[in-house]
Amino acid sequence: MITRPTDETPEALDELASEYVLGTLSAERRTEVHRRLHSDIGLRTAIDTWERRLLGLTELAEPYTPSTHLWRRIERSLNAFNRQPTASSWWNRLPLWRGLTGAGLAATLLLGTMLITQTTVKPTYLVVLVAPQDKAPGWVIQASNPREIQLIPLGIVEVPADKALEFWTKGEGWQGPVSLGLVKPGQTLSVPLDKLPPLEPNQLFELTLENPNGSPIGKPTGPIQFIGRAVKVL
Repeated sequence: MITRPTDETPEALDELASEYVLGTLSAERRTEVHRRLHSDIGLRTAIDTWERRLLGLTELAEPYTPSTHLWRRIERSLNAFNRQPTASSWWNRLPLWRGLTGAGLAATLLLGTMLITQTTVKPTYLVVLVAPQDKAPGWVIQASNPREIQLIPLGIVEVPADKALEFWTKGEGWQGPVSLGLVKPGQTLSVPLDKLPPLEPNQLFELTLENPNGSPIGKPTGPIQFIGRAVKVL
């Protein structure tokens, strides 16, 4: 019987369930979670909870009827997959999953926003900040108006004791990035933008690793930890 690891905390279990539902786990890890579902009631409950929360996302997407050409492509793709000799070959198709991951970032962002803020106000701009190395989502940015944003963590980020995360943004035509202040790992932060131009599509946001008091020169000096661009959703 497969049981939950004895050192797995409730927070770790919830994070695992969220990654399973969002589809960001590796193939090996996802298979492991799938096996645990048969015997781990706590994990099943956590996954069911995340799936129920996902239902609200459907209201944010306009209905779209695929074209005949698209249906043919889908049918050809499915036929190709069905000819694969083993189920594992599906999960090992890295180009496919890389593409799906890119398409799913918006869903990850929307889900994180709805779950953490628990609000019915639909944001007008959304950003998902991902790690540049593996594209793992770490933070969500939402804005219900162009003059303020909320920075929302999707988990706890490890930061060296002698360093700090600094929040930056840059719009098209700006001379350089502007600091939005220091951010503590796991902290949800509301940031006013009253001294900056209104939010715009494709506006850049990033978190860099800086000295404890922030960059000494008013622009990023340390490595980028998370990065993303604004998408207008309404």
